[in-house]
Amino acid sequence: MDGEGGRKGEDLFARSLKERLEREAPLALRMRPRSLEEFVGQEHIVGPGRLLRRAIQADQLSSAIFFGPTGSGKTALARIIADTTQAHFEQINAVTAGVADIRRVVEEAAERRAMHRRRTILFIDEIHRFNRAQQDALLPAVEDGTVILIGATTENPFFEVNPPLVSRSRVFAFQPLSEADIRVLLERALRDSERGLGGLGVEVDPEALDHLVRVSNGDARSALNALELAALTTLPGPDGRRRITLEVAAESIQRRAIQYDRAGDQHFDHISAFIKSMRGSDPDAALYWLARMLYAGEDPSFIARRVLICAAEDVGLADPQALVVAAAAAQAVEYVGLPEAKIPLAMAAVYVACAPKSNSAYLGIGAAMKDVEERKIAGVPVHLRVGSYPGAARLGHGQGYRYAHDYPGHWVEQEYLPRELLGRVYYRPGDLGFEAEIKRRLGERGKAKPPCRSADGGDEGRGERR
Repeated sequence: MDGEGGRKGEDLFARSLKERLEREAPLALRMRPRSLEEFVGQEHIVGPGRLLRRAIQADQLSSAIFFGPTGSGKTALARIIADTTQAHFEQINAVTAGVADIRRVVEEAAERRAMHRRRTILFIDEIHRFNRAQQDALLPAVEDGTVILIGATTENPFFEVNPPLVSRSRVFAFQPLSEADIRVLLERALRDSERGLGGLGVEVDPEALDHLVRVSNGDARSALNALELAALTTLPGPDGRRRITLEVAAESIQRRAIQYDRAGDQHFDHISAFIKSMRGSDPDAALYWLARMLYAGEDPSFIARRVLICAAEDVGLADPQALVVAAAAAQAVEYVGLPEAKIPLAMAAVYVACAPKSNSAYLGIGAAMKDVEERKIAGVPVHLRVGSYPGAARLGHGQGYRYAHDYPGHWVEQEYLPRELLGRVYYRPGDLGFEAEIKRRLGERGKAKPPCRSADGGDEGRGERR
């Protein structure tokens, strides 16, 4: 009896401790959804009739990777799976776990499968933090079905997770929650007396709630934790109510957290949007994406290099000064550094965005490079070869060359291309900015040609655009 009573006492103590820890947990943890019906957002993944929802309901999950920003519901959905599946559920965090932990889980899963015919679901939070050896240790168990892997990551798994592991898993891309989703979660927390703030008598001014929704940037955890901080630090009024104003809400959430990874796809997506805004002649959008990158800690030298490339590729000879401005900004970045460097960067971005556009030099060098790669050329025409060294005349080198400065206008009709390429045109000036003047000059010499069009009507040599 003493032993049985002791076990009952231990069970009661463990249950009491668990309940106390749950009560003291942050609001975001307490308000985690307990079922698919409570889950908010990600309708494209777990909406009615969607594959993942059907798999969860049928308890027929296969290995999956949940990829998305913080606070979008990856861990919450994993906990729902843990509460609904008949399989054994194991959870580890890649920050603290090692190969020994993986081997232990795999060995126990193999034994469970052999002895009880029970499957094991292994949830690994922040799976991108596993190194290659750790991921390789997991691969055989995933491949033979010993464990069903659910990995959660804020990094693009196609960059950060071993390809063999990705190929054996279905990748589900989570999106930042919409403002409507965040509002639902905050209002639910305000009403819930059991797990939320319903028992504290909290009233949130509409503009304060709007602010929390807006600046949480789709991060449910950030929004809920800010709401809890605002509620707990606001003293009740004479009526016993805690009124959260816009000022209190702004203090509680501080500054919005920009989702940005300097080595992954957000890095490339942001710089892509920045370049396309300059190419598209939208200075406001260019400044916005520049600000986003600088705010998130992007390397300003990297940004400066991209402005330089855009000035050459997309503005080109329509305004040659754009390259000068971009080069000056790049030099200023190296000379003064941040935060002051944001000003020359902004100047260059605005100049490039507002400049007339031409990609003729970009297309021209591309077409010329293609001929170099694909066409067999005999060599430099004899009249263009060096004729100043002893014996050159006997070889005929330089004979027939016409010195341009000896002729009116410092120009003379003469062929400079190899015989095999006579008539080829690589540079076709546009009609905007300084290129209109270039076109006029070439026209006077019979060299200007209309923009080249390919058979499908597109610009020849355009190729894939970044």
